[in-house]
Amino acid sequence: MAAAGLATNGSVPSPHGPQMCLGETAVLRVDGAVVAWVLTETLRAWDEHDLPRVLAEAADAPPLAAVSDIDAPVFLAPGDVPARIRQACEATGQRPPENRAEIVRCIVDSLTLAYRRTVRQAARLAGRSVDVVHVVGGGARNELLCQLTADACEAPVLAGPVEAAALGNVLVQARALGASLPDLAAMRALIRRTHRPRRYVPTGGDWAAAEARLRSTNEVA
Repeated sequence: MAAAGLATNGSVPSPHGPQMCLGETAVLRVDGAVVAWVLTETLRAWDEHDLPRVLAEAADAPPLAAVSDIDAPVFLAPGDVPARIRQACEATGQRPPENRAEIVRCIVDSLTLAYRRTVRQAARLAGRSVDVVHVVGGGARNELLCQLTADACEAPVLAGPVEAAALGNVLVQARALGASLPDLAAMRALIRRTHRPRRYVPTGGDWAAAEARLRSTNEVA
């Protein structure tokens, strides 16, 4: 599972009612595990083991040519995922991707639209704007995903650290053992000093139109 959240300095109203809040971080689910699965099954269908090469090919494919609801149950089962991607596009009146690069580009574009939707939902919930998007974990290695996320969210992306979960665990244990880490701000400052993120800046793209197209195709489906 992946999560998109918005860190704030105060309480965030909960969608479940005014009597509840989400604390200082509004977190909404984006099923990145499904996307990782979709890519894994796609590579398995092709007997392909070089994900960086496939992503490089996808970077040269036409952007936003076809998009799909990447969280749809149809993509959960193992098997011929590329065929299902094509079928999903055909079912919603879009030209299906014709080659490997276009299929992977469809998957990554669709994930990026899910990030855009969820980050904006978190911002509306918190009543705040988004100044920067942090991508941590394995997704920080995916240069295409990070750049498209910056484009779609219309905000800079800071990618890294890759081992964010492990580092967080180490910092909490170090604090418990007496390290000079009095609060979350100190922990974050230490990470910034020791793990420099890679910065991606927005370069444009008609993401609003793609998002509207995805909504309309879902209504048709």
